[in-house]
Amino acid sequence: MLLELLERQIRRGTLVVQLPGGITHVFGEGEPRAEIRFREPSAMARIAHDPAFEFGNTYMEGAWDAGGADLRAVLDVTVRNFASLLNQRAMLPMRWLRVVLEQGNRVRRAYLNVAHHYDLDEWLFRRFLDSEMFYSCAYFEREGMTLEEAQLAKCRLIARKLLLEPGMRVLDIGSGWGALAFRLASDFDVQVDGLTLSREQLRVAEAEAARRGLAERVRFHYCDYREHAVPAAGPYDRIVSVGMFEHVGQPYFEAFFQQVDRLLADDGAALLHTIGRTQPPGGTNPWIRRYIFPGGYTPALSEIVAAIEPTALMTTDVEVWRLHYADTLAEWFRRFQAVRRDAAAHFDERFCRMWEFYLASTEAAFRHWDEVVFHVQMAKRHGVVPTTRDYLAR
Repeated sequence: MLLELLERQIRRGTLVVQLPGGITHVFGEGEPRAEIRFREPSAMARIAHDPAFEFGNTYMEGAWDAGGADLRAVLDVTVRNFASLLNQRAMLPMRWLRVVLEQGNRVRRAYLNVAHHYDLDEWLFRRFLDSEMFYSCAYFEREGMTLEEAQLAKCRLIARKLLLEPGMRVLDIGSGWGALAFRLASDFDVQVDGLTLSREQLRVAEAEAARRGLAERVRFHYCDYREHAVPAAGPYDRIVSVGMFEHVGQPYFEAFFQQVDRLLADDGAALLHTIGRTQPPGGTNPWIRRYIFPGGYTPALSEIVAAIEPTALMTTDVEVWRLHYADTLAEWFRRFQAVRRDAAAHFDERFCRMWEFYLASTEAAFRHWDEVVFHVQMAKRHGVVPTTRDYLAR
């Protein structure tokens, strides 16, 4: 079944498949070229039965390897050739029931979902992220930029879109290890409150704020966005959320923007930076949902806009970043491979295979499927955001 499926689908690039007994099959032609060597015969049947889940699951178990090429090449060939097939399967019957079961991210469940991924040992993230610990899409505004340069370029663009002025109070929903909060506070002289559901991120961020002498200007809170109240000083001048909305869940999109509305001053501005999809609403890959981001969901732009409309917020600008996350993930993969032996000793081989499949498969999805990053800017009234986009270039 699997060989027949590959014969039908592989048209762009070459995939060499070596069976456990040594028999080799070649599918497609030309570049890129990739190779899969199966160790376990049962893996082929499992993948044929449920490719979306078992392709990653069997790799994680060591049932196949990437042969003479690297894993990125395998994912590049397979994802580009199976994009149309899997996109057709995205909209399944009983979608709303699945949404409730998979994305019912009530407050307590949201804490558990975030802990699953972000409470992993800081040791891991320090070894493949940039020096500032940004764990979101970088902005490669010119060719040849390092990851560190591209992450700082993202900060500058976000700051421009927030129209920051000295003394403003900013809320960072999903503040991670504090990288964006530190950069906004130190470079633009603003006060920042960061929200996180990860105890590990909270610990690291608070220690770093003290080390940088920013503890009075950057404060972090261990709470869900729904639990955060309007401060005594009043609503925030600016609100930003980077790489957090993917964990909200479709049933809570409107609640998220209602809270942004409640926490934002009438003359304020907000910016949402989120992974999104260019196709209609669909589902979350089951392997990613199981092992990497439980409760996660990538929204369509139509879902974001529909959730904003019932609030007092108006959309003032939308930008679509294409391929920036693919380039970010490629660099993360390269850096992870450079420390893979240490990672295997720190965790184990199964974890390393899971992590590298996560990085390589998501890179391929951003290159060949409908994955992008949306920047959605919002305000409550005219005059807060300039009527042209010239200010972003100045």
